[in-house]
Amino acid sequence: MAEQDSIHRSKEIVKVSTIGIITNVLLAGFKAVVGVLSSSIAIVLDAVNNLSDALSSIITIVGTKLAGKAPTKKHPFGYGRIEYLTTVVIAVIVLTAGATSLKESIEHIIHPETPDYSTVSIIIVSVAVVVKILLGTYFKKRGKTLDSDSLVASGQDALMDSIISISTVVAALVFVFFGLSLEAWLGVIISIFILKAGYEIIKDSTAKLLGERIDGELSKAIKETIKSMNGVHGAYDLVLNDFGPQRLWGSVHIEVDDTLTAAQIDELSRKIESLVYEKHQVILHTVGIYSTNTDEKTSELRNAIYAMIKKHSEIIEIHGFYLKPGTNEISMDIIITLEAADRHALHKAISSELSEAYPDYQFSITLDSDISD
Repeated sequence: MAEQDSIHRSKEIVKVSTIGIITNVLLAGFKAVVGVLSSSIAIVLDAVNNLSDALSSIITIVGTKLAGKAPTKKHPFGYGRIEYLTTVVIAVIVLTAGATSLKESIEHIIHPETPDYSTVSIIIVSVAVVVKILLGTYFKKRGKTLDSDSLVASGQDALMDSIISISTVVAALVFVFFGLSLEAWLGVIISIFILKAGYEIIKDSTAKLLGERIDGELSKAIKETIKSMNGVHGAYDLVLNDFGPQRLWGSVHIEVDDTLTAAQIDELSRKIESLVYEKHQVILHTVGIYSTNTDEKTSELRNAIYAMIKKHSEIIEIHGFYLKPGTNEISMDIIITLEAADRHALHKAISSELSEAYPDYQFSITLDSDISD
């Protein structure tokens, strides 16, 4: 990612987060006053949830600033993954808030207090609902634009808060018109929603830290870009490492004619690296080479062998076929779906089938990994 783009992104995330902090602090103050005056545990818990949202925005700002630090010798790929750690911290805060509110709600079920709603309190909470919907929509939209998981998570949380606040208004109206107090029970429901949101946030963020499969659309688009280059017959084994939002580094293998010189391959590789970065903002630090036989007889042999292997429905892809000139040694890679009952057993079976069908050849078949679409 270009330095200027990174700086702009960081500033925008800080601006959006600051709006969130101010809005949530104001909402928390209003709700806390209303909740105390009306003895409403649900409104008080909603106020606490707003404070946790404000804290999440503060952590987002800190994480974004740290993630924007320049690469060092110790961390040459930069500090972008700090943003994912930030999201984990936000998830822990949300989970803690949910657990605390659940405890308080259960205590109020055991020792109930009668709420005292006023028209003003109901109006204030209703206004808060509208504000939360607008804030949540804004956060999600900007989060997706800026590729910020923290902002998207905060936006989703805000939209969920609006639903919870609507429930609080409904409970207030039920008490006013029917004298039935649902406060503590509503508090339990709110707590469960908060816990669920925390779980989903931490699940998504830890998945990125562990390493996820490359986005299918991006993977296919990059391969199509590479295959559009003159002299490239195929693009395979695309590996992308995520070092933070908009910080993707990776490698790929390409198939080229075995008649190309080292100088021609070098020129082609550099063009591919440049074009992929220009179109997809992905840095390819390595372009590996599969050499392809250009003589017609070997091409026919390759097609026949590929057709034989593809009879197995678990085969996703075959590539890298090469018959070493002047020998009977054939090498190739196969990709077997991860859903196969026994990938290694199928790999061994295919090797045996080919040896039986083509006894005059020696096969070296690599079981490749299903890492990208």
